[in-house]
Amino acid sequence: MDIADKKSTLWHQKSLEEQASRLETQSSLSQTSDMIARVLVIYTGGTIGMINKDGAYVPEAKCLVTKLRSLSIFHDEDFVLGHLSPENQKIFLALPKLVKEKRRIVYKVIEFEPLLDSSNMTGNDWIKIAECIQKHYDKYDGFVVLHGTDTMAYTASALSFMCEHLGKPIILTGSQIPIFEVRSDGRDNFLSSLIIAGTYPIPEVLLCFNEKVYRGNRCVKSDNSSFSAFSSPNMPPLVRLEIDIFVDWPAVFYTGETEKFRIHTNMCQNVGILRLFPGITAQTVRAFMQPPMQGIILQTYGAGNAPTNRADLLDVLEEACKWGVLIVNITQCSRGNVNAAYATGVALQKAGVILGGDMTTEAALAKLSYVLGKGDWSMEKRKKMLGQNLRGEMTTVAQETLSFMDHDLIESVAQTLHLSTHEEVNKLKDALFPNLMCAAAKNSDIPALEKLIEAGSHLSAPNQDGRTALHVACHSGDLRLVQFLLNNGASVHVRDYRGDSPLIDAIHAKNLDIIYLLVQTGAVIPWSKSAIALHLCSAAALNDLNTIKAWHAAGADLNSFDYDYRTALHVAVTSNRKDVAEFLMKNGAHCNLQDVFGLTALTIAQKLGYTELLSILNPDGHLCVEPIENLLSCNHTSSL
Repeated sequence: MDIADKKSTLWHQKSLEEQASRLETQSSLSQTSDMIARVLVIYTGGTIGMINKDGAYVPEAKCLVTKLRSLSIFHDEDFVLGHLSPENQKIFLALPKLVKEKRRIVYKVIEFEPLLDSSNMTGNDWIKIAECIQKHYDKYDGFVVLHGTDTMAYTASALSFMCEHLGKPIILTGSQIPIFEVRSDGRDNFLSSLIIAGTYPIPEVLLCFNEKVYRGNRCVKSDNSSFSAFSSPNMPPLVRLEIDIFVDWPAVFYTGETEKFRIHTNMCQNVGILRLFPGITAQTVRAFMQPPMQGIILQTYGAGNAPTNRADLLDVLEEACKWGVLIVNITQCSRGNVNAAYATGVALQKAGVILGGDMTTEAALAKLSYVLGKGDWSMEKRKKMLGQNLRGEMTTVAQETLSFMDHDLIESVAQTLHLSTHEEVNKLKDALFPNLMCAAAKNSDIPALEKLIEAGSHLSAPNQDGRTALHVACHSGDLRLVQFLLNNGASVHVRDYRGDSPLIDAIHAKNLDIIYLLVQTGAVIPWSKSAIALHLCSAAALNDLNTIKAWHAAGADLNSFDYDYRTALHVAVTSNRKDVAEFLMKNGAHCNLQDVFGLTALTIAQKLGYTELLSILNPDGHLCVEPIENLLSCNHTSSL
């Protein structure tokens, strides 16, 4: 086989493999100018995907995707046939182009085996969902979990605690009527979830139902015969899905931590719920609290009250607390919180019971299971964490913030434009604030950013080019500013109109400290390895060692190759860049990889007579040649 034939064969092989993984390794498809948002759908079961058999709804394995492909509102067949490879046409679905959204949503469905009625959900199933999200976290912009409604609030609450340092949306949804029925709430619920997961960087576990998106750990199932199946008693929706989509960005919960996403799966199972009622006996309470019970959610009256004339009952509760049982006090009421306003509530506190604020039963139970599962936490730390707001599950007293109209600039502009209504001012804020945030970031003006945050600005809100304050800060190389933005909830996953994340700006700025911080927070390079290779090769040709160091710090594979299977080391040797070649070799580059012409970096150095490079590439004089065919599978992440 001559060189031309070999190149043609290898190129065809590479092309097929690259197409098979393109959606999960690139920020956009090379064949289209549309921005791509990737969403992973985890189908666990529930009414939404059931079919009607003999008048009864039943789950049907391997049916959902086939049905979705037949519905034009869920699948744009022309887009898929025109832009995806034959392999990916079988795997991915694409929503029709959304007029008001800049990104095209492409999604994949992973189906649980067996499909579960949500009444059969257990803690092991929560772990299975969390592990699936963790496995694919870096490859998708958001996640949708299709779930039965009966225990959806429990799963949403559990996932909110199990998913630590979350930076992307996880949305649970389902329906009261299967999605394939003529009348179904499932279509809107699923479509809305896909849109929010793909285009709105809300770093929370959410629950979408009936044109509203709630914080997952604030929800309860309140109605089994209405499309409004869920309510959030103590917190309004985060998102309202009307003609326009309204996101309450100031209410979004941010951890303010610079750590990578991870899951915590050691959820304690020895927890339970005890509801007080008039006449409950101390013997019943004592029996309930016997080992192996480790934690109890105590549902009390009103604002957290229990009978003070029942010394026997209080003695049992106090005794259990001394045993080491954690008891959290929440109200039986559908709304409101517990506090120590009444003597009866004070009595429980003195006995060692922990105030649960306005948590739902589902959230309190999940939080208790999570805290008890932290084996390295002391008992005192566990008690402290139960009383703190960890995932937005309970209301905390916040300092009074400025309203939009209190901001001098907004007020002046609004008056000039003769704006008067709250909706008009909100639209003005949405237009101005992202640019003001970017301008403040460009000037490293942290006080201005603090004022904008107080005025209700969302740190990850993009301007007209899709760029955020974090993009600008990374480009300018201001480490202190980047740290401030991350600590206040700025997302490392937002991509601008070119598909570049803040990490790409930090790489271009060659600021290693910022790159390390972003990677520590969970940032990944949103480009394919072949695209990265072009930049590495260019830097090698220009002897730009700092750029190569920046890509390496960001996690780039230094053995990535371009369209001729040439790596940065090939180019460095060809251009006689000794410092670059030495760095590449010390950091894992292979000098025995063949390009499409059968040349390795070592043979190039030999042919050109570069003796110094030969000593760098092959100091011991023994090296075998590895054909490019053996590397093909390594240059692309495998598809799901």
